[in-house]
Amino acid sequence: MTITTKKVKKRFVAGAKCPKCHAKESIVLFKENGIETVECVDCDYREQQTEAKVAKKASGAVIGVFTPD
Repeated sequence: MTITTKKVKKRFVAGAKCPKCHAKESIVLFKENGIETVECVDCDYREQQTEAKVAKKASGAVIGVFTPD
């Protein structure tokens, strides 16, 4: 039996600081099963939020929303 997995594209967030360990330039952003996820590469910090939650937080003067392919 062969199991194929889709490679998840992770992107670093420029200037981001981890809320747990306070490391700079250590946060990666990616989608996992349709859920936006941020993760620190230096510690075990991880946060997930659905698109509805993202849209709710994005109220105000938004220039654009980045949607990776």
